Amino acid sequence: MSRVKVGVFVCHCGSNIGGTVDVPDVVEYAKDLPLVHYSEDNLYTCSDAGLTAIKEKIKEHGLNRVVVASCTPRTHEELFRRTCEEAGVNRYLFEFVNLREHCSWIHMNQPQEATCKAKELVRLGAAKAARLRPLEIARAQIKPACLVIGGGVAGLSAAGSLAQQGFEVHLVERNDRLGGLTVDLWKLLPGDRPASELLHTLTARVTKNDNVTLYLSSELNEITGFIGSFKATLSTPSGKKDIEIGTVIVATGAVELEPLGLYNLGKTEGVITQMGLEKMLSDGRKDLGDVVFINCAGARGPDREYCGRLCCAVSIKNARYLKEADPDARVTVLQRDVMAFGTEFETEYRKAMCAGVRFIRFSPDRPPTTIGNDKVTGVRIYNQLTGEESDLSANTVVLTTPLAADSGASDLAQMLKVPVDKDGFFLEAHLKLRPVEFATDGVFIAGAARFPADIGEAVAQGTAAAAKAAAPMFAGEVSVEATTALTNPRLCSGCATCEAVCPFGAIEITQDRHGRPVSEVNAVMCKGCGACAAACPCGAIQQLGFTDSQIFEMVRSLARDGDPSGSEG
Repeated sequence: MSRVKVGVFVCHCGSNIGGTVDVPDVVEYAKDLPLVHYSEDNLYTCSDAGLTAIKEKIKEHGLNRVVVASCTPRTHEELFRRTCEEAGVNRYLFEFVNLREHCSWIHMNQPQEATCKAKELVRLGAAKAARLRPLEIARAQIKPACLVIGGGVAGLSAAGSLAQQGFEVHLVERNDRLGGLTVDLWKLLPGDRPASELLHTLTARVTKNDNVTLYLSSELNEITGFIGSFKATLSTPSGKKDIEIGTVIVATGAVELEPLGLYNLGKTEGVITQMGLEKMLSDGRKDLGDVVFINCAGARGPDREYCGRLCCAVSIKNARYLKEADPDARVTVLQRDVMAFGTEFETEYRKAMCAGVRFIRFSPDRPPTTIGNDKVTGVRIYNQLTGEESDLSANTVVLTTPLAADSGASDLAQMLKVPVDKDGFFLEAHLKLRPVEFATDGVFIAGAARFPADIGEAVAQGTAAAAKAAAPMFAGEVSVEATTALTNPRLCSGCATCEAVCPFGAIEITQDRHGRPVSEVNAVMCKGCGACAAACPCGAIQQLGFTDSQIFEMVRSLARDGDPSGSEG
């Protein structure tokens, strides 16, 4: 191997780092570190000028290891790795040092100490970089077929998009009809478009496309494998069905919360939920007399802390419909505050007020109460603005409840090895950086399964998930990150500790040619979390890119080097 030559590039990141850390001082310090052959600072290393400088200096000084000390690797590591590749350096001979989150931001009032810490972090990065070894990205073939779980708006959107692109799609819906909750809706905002029209359009794209195999009244029983090579078992009316797919889209939707007993729901005639009202409107029944809507029923409380997002808009929509259908009826919306986000819903709010719908604010400390035993006759409300208590006549009380996570979400999450939040909704890998993706490669999420979403959002997310799933299927193969775990079979005792701690099911105990049990890592499934390497009692598993020798070299560099501040004593 050629002699190690490390290049260090320290970023000012505007004033994010440079406003606290003495960057030129850190650069001068780095020049004297072992095996460092070049060091410089950049105002913005991630800019075109900064990236060009890295490539030029690699060629000019023959650098074969690169350290960039800047902001977060979460957003910029791939950019710098790609830059190294373009200059002829293996992408895994790059080391990232986070001087922003780990130094300047948390020590912004201690510039001297922050500069000292920045030097230590750069020293650690350079020490590790000297021990880095070239790694190669593995590639795996991918089957051009997708399993879409859920036949609601998001699932139909995803399935239709993939089918039109020519991919094989298996659409699984546990009910005997497509459409999810939208089937029971009357009209949609904005534009008062009948829900049936949208549903017909989405359904036709799926049912009339030969690339889609539809499974109604069916459920996913089991799924194994990894991106490109999943094997699923479906339970269908005609029996078990085994399919092979390359990607999976979860679009199981959500359910309307029915808080039985709350405001006498299920006990007093005339107390219904918004979905109950939607069914009445769809059936043509609009003569409901005086109607009182109670928002935030079962939401934003100790049992369910989140806001349902759509609830206020649904109340505004249906209150206006009822008032326009019967101008003599008294239609009142009781609300804690109106969360009708966006210009379109603000317009609908004003339309409802102009139509004669009354909006009264109540406090969660003094919520409304329904009046009547067998049949509702009114609602008692403490008006938070006037400070007065009054009784409102009501022939119908409509509870605006939030969407809640489907009861089967947790079981499906365990099957797919993906997370759910405390409310039972599926969790994306990252809201901003990896929307509609799970941390598990090849599995995507769309619609209300991830959080309450309106029709437009569900359609958009379904299309987005389809685009994400289509990318590797178009390529025909998937790249596998090289920083995965690797077992040394000569050291492995076959104790299966690694298999037990692996959260991705990427490790299994097999037998070597002598019949001895050894650990084997599936590189495609491995996410490089390092849990197995930390747990292995024999040191048989190493995390590539974070091996023992690399980490120990960082520790030794701290032990043998003096005070980076340059002071004596």
